[in-house]
Amino acid sequence: MGKRFQLRVALLATASLLGASQVHAGGKISIDETKWVSIGAGGRVSFAAKEDSSPNGDSWSNDFNVDNARIYIGGQVHKYLKFELNTDCTFCGNSDLEEFSLLDAIAKVEINQYFNIWAGRLLVPAERQELNGPFYSSTHDAYKTPFFPSDFSVKFGNGGAGVYARDHGMNIWGAAGPEGAFQYVAGVFAGLQSSSTSGPNGDDNPLWAARLAYNFLEVEKNPGYYTSGGYFGGAGDILTLAAAIQYQEDGSGSMMNPGDFFGLAVDLLFEKPITDIGTITVNGEYKYFDSDYDEAAFTDGTGVFPMFSGNSFSLVGLFLLPQTVGIGQFQPYVRYTGVYPEDSSDRDEFEAGLNYVIDGYNARVALFYQYGDIATKGLNYAPGASGDDISAIKLAIQLQI
Repeated sequence: MGKRFQLRVALLATASLLGASQVHAGGKISIDETKWVSIGAGGRVSFAAKEDSSPNGDSWSNDFNVDNARIYIGGQVHKYLKFELNTDCTFCGNSDLEEFSLLDAIAKVEINQYFNIWAGRLLVPAERQELNGPFYSSTHDAYKTPFFPSDFSVKFGNGGAGVYARDHGMNIWGAAGPEGAFQYVAGVFAGLQSSSTSGPNGDDNPLWAARLAYNFLEVEKNPGYYTSGGYFGGAGDILTLAAAIQYQEDGSGSMMNPGDFFGLAVDLLFEKPITDIGTITVNGEYKYFDSDYDEAAFTDGTGVFPMFSGNSFSLVGLFLLPQTVGIGQFQPYVRYTGVYPEDSSDRDEFEAGLNYVIDGYNARVALFYQYGDIATKGLNYAPGASGDDISAIKLAIQLQI
C-alpha cells in the first residue's frame, strides 16, 4: 500500500544506530531543506494449484498470477504539508476488471503526534488486516474474512463503495499517552453511492469509520495510522489490542430492500522475540457485520449491494527461526478462519505454510497449503450458497523497495 516509503526516508540516517535491519530507503530527491520527493515500487506474484478447479472441473488447476504491481510516490512541500500517490494493477488476472490505476491520492496535514489530517483517496479505518495491506501482512494470501464495504466493492461512484479498502474522504489521526501508546483514527467517507434509478442509499448518506488501538508493551512505529502483521522480532515485545467500527445508513441491500450497514472488528497482535530460540507472532481477528436488509434484496435485480451479515474470526500463529539459512530465515505458520453468515452457509479454511524471510517485508517467499470451502463459496452470501471443500497449494514471491 505504499505506507513505508516515507518512514524509510525519515529513518535512513538513524537506521544503523537503531539496528533496524528492516528499514530501507527508496530513492529520494531533495529539493531544499523542507521539500523532497521519494519513489519506490513493489510486486507480488504467485502460482496456485487448486483441486477440481481445472476448466473441466476434474483436475487440479495451474494458475500463475500477478497479485500486485505497485509504484509508490511521496513527498513533502512544507514542514506540515505532505502527499502520497500510489498506483497498482488492480484486479490483476481478471481481464474484465484489470487495469493499472490510481490506488491512493492523499493530501496530508501533519502537525504533531496528537492531531493530523489526511484527505483524498485513502484507506478507510478498519481492522489490522485491512490497514496492513497485502505487502505488510503476516501471510501472503491474507484476506479470508468478509470485507468491509470499501474492499467488498469493485468501483467508486454509483453502485460502488471504493476499491481495495480505499474510499474518497478524510481521516484525522494521532496518538497520546506514554510514547503514543493510545492510537486513534476517525473519518468520514462517501461509502456506498447509488444512482437515482438503482441501489440503496438514495439519500446519499456518508460512511463513518473509526479505529482505536492501545499498545500494552512496546509501541508499534508505523507511518500515520497504518499497521503491520508483525516485525520479525525487530520491535521488541508487542501486545496491541484494537477495535474498529464502520456505519452507513442505507449502506447495503437494494433500492427496494435497503439496510443500514454496521461493522465491528476487534484485532490483536502479540509478538515476542526469545533470544536464541526465535520469534513468536500471533494475529487474531474477530468481525461482526449487521447489514440489516431483507433476503428479498437478492432477487431485486440490478443495483444490489449484498454485504455480509454475521460474524467471523481468523487466527494465525507464526514462529521465526533464529538461524539464517542461505540468505534468509524460515518462518513456519498455521492459520484457521471461520465465516458464519446469518442467512447463508457457513464456511472455513485451514492453512499451513512456510515463509522464507530474506529482508522483512521487502523480500519474502511463501509456500503454503489450504483446505476448506472459503475459496469455492467466495463472497456469495445469498441463501443456498454452496461450495466444496478443496485443497490448494500455492507458491508466492514478494519484493519491494
